[in-house]
Amino acid sequence: MHVLAPPPPGSDLKPVVGAPGLPYIGNTLAVMRRPFEHARLRYEQFGPVSWGWLLGQRIVTVQGPEAAEAVLVNRDKAFANGPAWSFFIGPFFYRGIMLLDFEEHLHHRRIMQQAFNRPRLKSYMDAMASGIGTGLDAWEPSRRFKVYDHVKQLTLDLATDVFMGVDLDRAEADRVNGAFIDAVRAGTAYVRFPVPGLRWHKGLQARKVLEAFFYEHLPAKRRDGGDDLFAALCAAETDDGHRFTDEDVVNHMIFALMAAHDTTTITLTTMAYYLAKYPEWQERLRDEALAVGKPVLAYEDLDGLVQADMVMKEALRLVSPVPGLPRKTVKETSILGHHIPAGVTVVVPQLTNHRMADWWPDPERFDPERFSAERHEDKAHKYAWAPFGGGAHKCIGLHFAGMQVKSILHQLLLRYRWSVPAKYEWPLDTTSLPSPRDGLPVRLDRLENPR
Repeated sequence: MHVLAPPPPGSDLKPVVGAPGLPYIGNTLAVMRRPFEHARLRYEQFGPVSWGWLLGQRIVTVQGPEAAEAVLVNRDKAFANGPAWSFFIGPFFYRGIMLLDFEEHLHHRRIMQQAFNRPRLKSYMDAMASGIGTGLDAWEPSRRFKVYDHVKQLTLDLATDVFMGVDLDRAEADRVNGAFIDAVRAGTAYVRFPVPGLRWHKGLQARKVLEAFFYEHLPAKRRDGGDDLFAALCAAETDDGHRFTDEDVVNHMIFALMAAHDTTTITLTTMAYYLAKYPEWQERLRDEALAVGKPVLAYEDLDGLVQADMVMKEALRLVSPVPGLPRKTVKETSILGHHIPAGVTVVVPQLTNHRMADWWPDPERFDPERFSAERHEDKAHKYAWAPFGGGAHKCIGLHFAGMQVKSILHQLLLRYRWSVPAKYEWPLDTTSLPSPRDGLPVRLDRLENPR
């Protein structure tokens, strides 16, 4: 057991202790490959606040909703996003909204919020409808249909349409998709300098591809406008006349496209997995979709999809698309009575926090009813369920995410039924953003007539 730093003399704060392991490597392999087992062991050994080495940094990990609230609400402004996220993804998602802090972050967020107001959300939803149908109709039923790969392609196609409003041929779409994959994977690179062929180098090259793409299309978007996010960011303006520069628009587009594309893919894939393993829930959601009486959802239909909402929330609990939320301390502070020195990275591990037995009965079990009005287990603490983060940095696109997930799921349920063998357990890869190593192969059957 090792102490991170002694508390100030005369204070009643406790030191943060941990088992750091080897310098640089430390706990990296265990955290990435066995996150749930490792988190439970650390909690049993050290309690909710502990430290270790991860990817070459001293990392304080805070477990449980009380510690998560202390960090995410950030009442004394001791925790900064930019320096923390920059270590992982800064070179690839430079000055995205999540990498800004304090007054600058609020300034950019006020402008960006114009792109996510109710009229804009409705226009995005209308724009998505035909693309969802076209994408799903192109799926070919088989016994080894890989859900993750197909959903990833669909969400990228929707993003290029709804977010960018740009027509891309297949080769260009694949090039942009590949760049996003390389940029995201670079964030968990072991070798964090540009060795050709390794993750970090690929991420830097990917950033150049994405910048060139957006700068190429930006002049026309400024001139012509449109109903897409790209146009919305170009036109967004605060009440006192502040607008984004070209550089701001490009930075926010690269980040927003990554955030929406990957997180939605993970959420839909997780839902597909559990709906395949629990076909009774798949049928319940199909009945709910049929009851809407429309092939395509309208914005006004979203709140009525109560069971789809419960399944989505349970999927987000079991597999949080953003597995950890890092912050860097800009001054000395404390968390649950523990002394935290300045200059330390603190991580809120949402992936594992959502499976803590102290807060979730039978946490490994898929049980959407835990989000029902009768049980509302997520209300045990404000931060017991927080896949979208919290505080000033709570995900700005959370309503868009739910809208897109439900829109795709609705049309999917009306077209297909899918299943997996009774004993199938997916091999979840948690070395970067969580995804199935095998692509989630299912038996996919087309429904000629759902009922």
